[in-house]
Amino acid sequence: MSFLQKLETAIQKNNSLLCVGLDPDFDKLPNSLKSKHNPLFEFNKEIIESTQDLVCAFKPQIAGYSALGAQGLEILEQTIHYLKTNYPDIPLILDAKRADIGSTSEKYAQEAFDVFEADAVTVNPYLGKDALLPFLQRREKGVIVLCRTSNKGAADFQSLDTNGEPLYIKVARAVAEWHEEFGNCLLVVGATWPEEMKKIREITKNMFFLVPGIGAQGGDLPATVNSGLREDKSGLIIHSSRAILYASSGSDFATRAKEEATKLREKINKYRHEPY
Repeated sequence: MSFLQKLETAIQKNNSLLCVGLDPDFDKLPNSLKSKHNPLFEFNKEIIESTQDLVCAFKPQIAGYSALGAQGLEILEQTIHYLKTNYPDIPLILDAKRADIGSTSEKYAQEAFDVFEADAVTVNPYLGKDALLPFLQRREKGVIVLCRTSNKGAADFQSLDTNGEPLYIKVARAVAEWHEEFGNCLLVVGATWPEEMKKIREITKNMFFLVPGIGAQGGDLPATVNSGLREDKSGLIIHSSRAILYASSGSDFATRAKEEATKLREKINKYRHEPY
């Protein structure tokens, strides 16, 4: 089953466009976990267990694990193995933002898909199509291309005028063409830019968007859903991490995470099915 097929199945099964980040921070862990043998993995496991019936995907950001060295990457592997073993129908997105010249990109593709067994990975389009070919040629995997990112500095380059239209629109058009060729492309489009998201949706009618920026970054949820939803009321993977992971600093963290994930899923579904 391809990533996109797996994603569609999870959306239908859990009635959800919510993606939960698996980004544990030791300093923010409940004290009840800090004394355990493998606290970060235990935290991830509890989050997965408490939210697995509420999500369409999980997304670890590799930087948080890499910063811990070999031990951190081992925790990432353990987390992915746990998810794949217990909930193989839920897709795993590795947020790594990879790309380089062809030979190095091939290694990055092996890292994401063969070592970590991710179903999809985020990539950077700045080096062009040839740098992304090692990812695109894995047609059963998802290739999620940065387009209009959620951070404030995104405008520094993504909004630059290129022959009458901003660079992020050029990226969207190019990736739409790659999707026609390979059938496995998605775009990262931040919730902090709903008007830009609407323009991108006009170009990429049937593609999925991975949407960061809801929660701590202040993205407008109803505007995001209204701007990015496809005609079939799908097409968005709305990511949340901190608001769910750290809803409580106590021993009830998993229960509170479930409550927050449930509320966010319900809000998303409300705006999916009600006129905005």
